[in-house]
Amino acid sequence: MPTDFPILTLLVFLPLAGVLALFAVRKSDELVRMGALVVTLAELALSVWACGAAGAGAGAAGAPAGFFLYQDAQWIERFGIRYTLGMDGISLVMVLLTSFITVIAVGVSWRGIKERVPLYYALLLAMESGIQGVFLGLDLFLFYLFWEAMLIPMFFLIGIWGHGRRVYSAVKFFLYTFFGSLLMLVAIISLYLRHGAQTGTYTFSLFELIHTTVPYGTAIWLFAAFLFAFAIKFPLFPLHTWLPDAHTDAPTAGSVILASLLLKTGAYGLIRFGFPLFPEAARACAPLIYTVSVIGIVWGAWIAFAQRDMKRLVAYSSVSHMGFVALGIAAWSPVALSGAVIQMVNHGVTTGALFALVGMLDERTHSREIATYGGIWGKVPALSFFFLLFCMASAGVPGLNNFVGEFIVLMGTFKVAPGAAAGAFVGVVLTLIYTVRLVQEVLFGKEKKPLELADLSVREGGVLAVLGVAAIYLGVHPAPVLDIIKVPIALLTGVK
Repeated sequence: MPTDFPILTLLVFLPLAGVLALFAVRKSDELVRMGALVVTLAELALSVWACGAAGAGAGAAGAPAGFFLYQDAQWIERFGIRYTLGMDGISLVMVLLTSFITVIAVGVSWRGIKERVPLYYALLLAMESGIQGVFLGLDLFLFYLFWEAMLIPMFFLIGIWGHGRRVYSAVKFFLYTFFGSLLMLVAIISLYLRHGAQTGTYTFSLFELIHTTVPYGTAIWLFAAFLFAFAIKFPLFPLHTWLPDAHTDAPTAGSVILASLLLKTGAYGLIRFGFPLFPEAARACAPLIYTVSVIGIVWGAWIAFAQRDMKRLVAYSSVSHMGFVALGIAAWSPVALSGAVIQMVNHGVTTGALFALVGMLDERTHSREIATYGGIWGKVPALSFFFLLFCMASAGVPGLNNFVGEFIVLMGTFKVAPGAAAGAFVGVVLTLIYTVRLVQEVLFGKEKKPLELADLSVREGGVLAVLGVAAIYLGVHPAPVLDIIKVPIALLTGVK
């Protein structure tokens, strides 16, 4: 790869360029679908290509330590705003996940979306651009711009193509996340002004702002603003109430992207910006994060057990599983943080697959109620196999991906906060209980009423097979991901 090749810019803006291509062929829905698939596959190929730079092991010219791809240029010079993109091991993993899941989102939408097809796929691609920008932006102004931009496509995806109270859910999602973002913006501007007053240089550069001297009391408030914005996106208890409604009423691809990608932006923001900018305040707030994480893990699993709508069950399970990510971040040790990052990937694969499966069942029966089903193992064996596989993965069965992430998080957290790790283990047990109940009632239970079900199509089978391979591979051989994130995590925690 040439050293001056703008691969990071392409990763961010290729999907946005694809939007223009889709509108050029907007009169044919099939061409639009094919065009979206081609663009997302090209983005995935570009992401895989970026792995070559990681494998080379050399840092980019002028890049901060640990970053192997880096772009920096003047943008709005008067206010110290720069166009700064960078990729280290953590952002590479997130970029790969984003590219992969967006291809899956296109696949699960192929037959389910029949109205306003060009606009739908344009919003999917625009959201991919925004999410990639969040994972690559290193200037806080640029990061915030992408952070806000990615909300708009999801708002319209839920509001236009959703179900039930879709407008209510879309507005609730937007207001929750936008309000948290405004508090973070105030904190960013405060840090910007304080750094300028101290050094005479006004900048939004992450690596300059890290060296800003902030009194302890002020740092607590500024970190709280960042934490609040990121906790809403996680979402952490008790800021999670927008999530079940958004998931329940979103189209299938919207739920997949929301669970697999948008929730991860909150975790990534806390790792990349929150803890590095305010390390002392973060350490002081760690007990609070432990507490809400454990409550979220246990409470989310408990409420999931009570759900009769499969989509709401998976939504509450997300609250529980993302609690492990927050737990690992709060511990801020190399082991726990490694577990948190790999759990972000694992949760994206497993929960995205479960939402896809629920969407496939809903397309066949127009019902997501558990009571509608029973004994479908004998009717649709291929679909049932994948349903069982991903339920087992979600429950943390050894040999599948979620087990790896949760085990590493618990192991790393136990060394720092054994009480929090013990509390989180209760959530593991509860997860197993509600997952077994779901499998029993849907796959093997007594049939409630006759259902005419078709098994997986080639397209659906291909989508689930790819996700299944990822779940198994990450479960039995997570070493490549752990190796990629080893250096940046060592740099972030200061422990080699």
